[in-house]
Amino acid sequence: MLEIKGIVKQFGSFRALDGVDMTVERGKITLLIGPNGSGKTTLINVVTGVYKPEAGRVVFRDGDKAADITGWPPHKVYELGVVRTFQIPQVFQRLTVMENLMAVARGQIGEGVTAAPLKRKWMRQEEELAERAFKILDAVGLGDFWDRRAHSLSAGQMKLLEIARALMAGAKLVVLDEPIAGVPISQAHSIFATIRDINASGITFWVVEHRIDIAFKYVDYVYAMASGRVISHGAPDAVAKDPKVIESYVGG
Repeated sequence: MLEIKGIVKQFGSFRALDGVDMTVERGKITLLIGPNGSGKTTLINVVTGVYKPEAGRVVFRDGDKAADITGWPPHKVYELGVVRTFQIPQVFQRLTVMENLMAVARGQIGEGVTAAPLKRKWMRQEEELAERAFKILDAVGLGDFWDRRAHSLSAGQMKLLEIARALMAGAKLVVLDEPIAGVPISQAHSIFATIRDINASGITFWVVEHRIDIAFKYVDYVYAMASGRVISHGAPDAVAKDPKVIESYVGG
């Protein structure tokens, strides 16, 4: 689904990414790990259009269609279906959980000046979007919290709301940056179990996470980075035992 080939990114004389190759397979949960400063966030920024690389290509494949998205602006990457959780405007704290989902739904008739007077059609679409939002909230375990203000949610529930918003926005590839950071262990497992359930419905995930002891139990494939390069990749168990990966954490 996502092919990253030979990506190089420099900031002055510092080479943050040094020829990175990576593939995120459709229908899988791919984990990206590495110590601080290894280049993980920079790579995500290149893929999602925040940074333009000095060299290399990023290709997004959706069915039979392939698009070279190297250097595309963030809004174009987003429209293609590559949705980074914090690329969506931050959760509206004073809105309800349901309102937060409705706010990111695409192609709403009421958004167009010429279409707004078509009240019956607009109302029908609103009903359809609300039904879809309820299904998504049920899928992430927030169905009973639909009318709660976002600011009243726990840290873990807020993470789930971010995932729900990505799904409501029509994500085909969800890019999650530390989805269990600051969340208690029991809730962290619940969040990854939810990601696993959503993945089973056909959504692809690319996840950056430091708490690898938890994440490794739920992902399909792992890439490990250090000093701007991929140093290991493979099944979680294999990567966890790789001496280069162990050294990067102990030495880093």
